[in-house]
Amino acid sequence: MKKTLTLVSILVALVMVLASCGPAPTPTPLPTPTKPPAPAAPTATPVPPPPTATPAPKPAEFHGAYPYQVPPTGHFNSYVTNGIPNGIGIYFDLINSPLAIYKWADGTWFPQLATKWEVVPPDKFVVTLRSGVKWADGSDFTATDVLVTFDVGRLMNWTVFKYVDTVAAKGTYTVEFHMNNPSSVVVRYVLRERMRDASTYGAIAKKVEALVAANKVGSDEWKALLKELTDFRPAKVNPVGPYDIDLKSITEAQLTLVKVPTAWNAKDVKFDKIVLYNGETPTVSPLVLSGDVDYATHGFPPATEKAFVDKGIRILRPPIYSGPAIFFNNDVYPFNRVEVRQAIAYAIDRAPNATVSLGDSAKPQKYMTGFSDNLVPLWISADDLKKLNTYDYDVKKAEALLTGIGFKKGADGTWLDDKGKKMEFELIVPAEYADWSAAAENAASQLTKFGIKTTMRGVQFQQYVNEVDGQKFTMAIYGWGAGHPHPHFSYVADLFTHNYVSSTIGKGQNFPMKQKLADGTEVDLEKLIVASAEGLDEAAQKQKVTTIAMAFNQLLPIVPLWERYGNNPALETRITGWPPAGDPVYQNSPYSDSFTVLMILDGRLKPK
Repeated sequence: MKKTLTLVSILVALVMVLASCGPAPTPTPLPTPTKPPAPAAPTATPVPPPPTATPAPKPAEFHGAYPYQVPPTGHFNSYVTNGIPNGIGIYFDLINSPLAIYKWADGTWFPQLATKWEVVPPDKFVVTLRSGVKWADGSDFTATDVLVTFDVGRLMNWTVFKYVDTVAAKGTYTVEFHMNNPSSVVVRYVLRERMRDASTYGAIAKKVEALVAANKVGSDEWKALLKELTDFRPAKVNPVGPYDIDLKSITEAQLTLVKVPTAWNAKDVKFDKIVLYNGETPTVSPLVLSGDVDYATHGFPPATEKAFVDKGIRILRPPIYSGPAIFFNNDVYPFNRVEVRQAIAYAIDRAPNATVSLGDSAKPQKYMTGFSDNLVPLWISADDLKKLNTYDYDVKKAEALLTGIGFKKGADGTWLDDKGKKMEFELIVPAEYADWSAAAENAASQLTKFGIKTTMRGVQFQQYVNEVDGQKFTMAIYGWGAGHPHPHFSYVADLFTHNYVSSTIGKGQNFPMKQKLADGTEVDLEKLIVASAEGLDEAAQKQKVTTIAMAFNQLLPIVPLWERYGNNPALETRITGWPPAGDPVYQNSPYSDSFTVLMILDGRLKPK
């Protein structure tokens, strides 16, 4: 500060001296001191904005629908009633893969857990398994699992054991089925079975093997083991297919199958999730209309189908090779009389029964043989077809049959049997099955008009098998026929499954398999049905099938009403790949060898 003041004083003095010497020149202004520029700040590297997070891709989903039971009633034992894996119908193939799936159009097979197979005459069927396949728990899929699958099936009285006596591993990936009764249907019984794992069912399988070795099939120990299996409740399913059940997703409304990334065919399937909505036709119909369901196999009534069509939803109509029939409790008189069953067939006009049930997707049964009219000409000659009674609607013939055995009409128009008891019966039907319910209502109305007073009662569908097999019925609507190429399978459905022959619940129909025909011929239907598939000569099998068809046509153990065709809505809201009408894949039934499951597995159906 001091140094600055001195300098200023000197400058002032100098200016005064100069001023005294003459006029002062115009002073040159002193430069205004400038602040030296601040050193340039170092150039900063621009900081990029935080990257925008790429949203995770939305999982590719297929939305289907199938009724299932929710835990604790629903469980994960896939051998018995109310199992969720086996209870979701066609989608079971995506969890527990079969060895192969049949392609109806050309009679070939789509390999799954088997890569090749052959019938080795005279009595062996040998299957080579796919190597490198793992169950979801990480264990290897081997011949042991196939043995376990069929050991437990033997305990469940599977029909295949009417032809096969032993199943043996011939190495890690080879299984040999020995046919003590050689049959061409063994190929289908084996290849279409879903595989189960030794990790879950191995302990029970070993007990089965021990009892078989000790010749104790059917013993008290055998029955106790069957109960042990029936009561068995695994904590979860162990898949060998491309999808697993997400346990946390199971609700009354829906469940989700999630892709198993380690599955052998995980790369082939294009969907990350299969979402299945729970419920029968009334529940699923609005979900189809809203676009929440991509595909459904339910029996939609004509009015609902029209609503689908009006909204532009495509309807697929593949053959199903089966349909509804009236089943009888033969312990309730007079259903054990053939004339009564025949009279009922004549008294019901099957054409309107079909139309009110499913419109264009129901065709009245013509040949009344117990298997599909689509297959009948392939197995029965033209000459033999002419011998079949088609039971065309004829009230007069129905009346003549009843009066011929001493029945008569009462004053109120109701038929009285030969003991004077009114013919008043109940016809039960799964309440949630809209198409079967319509068929039952129409049949009950027609029978009542004829003079057999019939009341319809709906039964909750999950309880239905217990009602029928437990003989808690007089008449019931159940399915005749089966979506399999050989009539043998249809006759098993007609006369084994809900009869004392195969039912593990009760006697069911209790229709005696030994019968006498009108000409006095005695037949054993059980032996005939088993024999129809015996041998490897199809020409010989056709003669056996014809014998059964003729007996069935006369005896009418059940009365088929109509044959069902699909009326399956197929949307392309979130998926694509449905082939055009006429594609060979649609010769597969929607249920047996499902064309939809086939196209999920081979990748034809994919996200849009």
